[in-house]
Amino acid sequence: MNIDEFEAIVSEVVERLNQTIRISGKFTSSKQFEDEVRNVLASMGLTINYEPHPHVFPDIALGEFGIEVKFTTNDTWRSIANSIFEGMRDLSVEHIYLIFGKMGGEAEVRWGKYDDCVIHVRTSHVPRFEVEMTAEESLFEQMGTTYELFSKASDEQKMTYVRAYARKRLKPGERLWWLEEKEEQEHSLPLQVRIYMNLAQNEKRQLRAEAAILCPQIVKPSRAKDKYSDAVSYMLTYRGVLCPQARDLFSAGSVALRKDGSRGGNYLQRALADIESEMRIAAATLEYSLFEEYWGRIVPIEERISMWLAMADNYARGWIPSEVLFLDKVYD
Repeated sequence: MNIDEFEAIVSEVVERLNQTIRISGKFTSSKQFEDEVRNVLASMGLTINYEPHPHVFPDIALGEFGIEVKFTTNDTWRSIANSIFEGMRDLSVEHIYLIFGKMGGEAEVRWGKYDDCVIHVRTSHVPRFEVEMTAEESLFEQMGTTYELFSKASDEQKMTYVRAYARKRLKPGERLWWLEEKEEQEHSLPLQVRIYMNLAQNEKRQLRAEAAILCPQIVKPSRAKDKYSDAVSYMLTYRGVLCPQARDLFSAGSVALRKDGSRGGNYLQRALADIESEMRIAAATLEYSLFEEYWGRIVPIEERISMWLAMADNYARGWIPSEVLFLDKVYD
């Protein structure tokens, strides 16, 4: 069987399903719909497995061809699809097609080539494709590759594609919460988010230092409404720590007056001076990908403090961070 012959079979299946809808009404469940797809294929003389593994991809394997079945009771041609890693893929299948039953609104069944219908990656616990039958441009076209090449890539290579795609879609102020480039850098958020005020002092200092290094805009004037946005976002999305009061991080008396209880002066400057050692450690140990994400560039370890000071000087008003912080910029 060649591609043209198989596409003729898929087209015939879809026509029969639409005829069933016109005569008998809408399908009411995904199982009913998928079973009917199998029944129609079997009636056309094809050998069908009615009890495949529940997580196998695609749903129906027919030699080198496969059919993934999607169903919705909503009036949309869009649906969540399989994991981008395709861990349960039937390796004998080379050409995959999508049969989509839309029962919301005017009920209809359509088909398309799977790679043409994949239009997005949804990043949740496991990154998953999204498919849409009315797509004008596939995800793989946006990535500059093909589904065939993507599906044969390693998991690390797939994530490189997905990260590049996701970064292009970020809006101002948005950050990626999944940055791992290598297995040893993998992180995951805890099931229960921790509250910053409940942490031990040494962990608070470490987190403040990491956020300060990655987000030099914290030195902006006090009326700058977005000065702490990235710092708070980093703690929540990368460390799973919620800080309800952003000023607790750098400008409250509890952090600014820790060494010297006398009032007055620049509280933010005093708070940063108190965690200089921890900031040096953060600059030397945080992943390159984090600096690329927050600073927009990859910066060698030995240049990170100097770069931070240059950016902080640009953000600050009324004081010059490089004249009072990290006066000894040499790493130990």
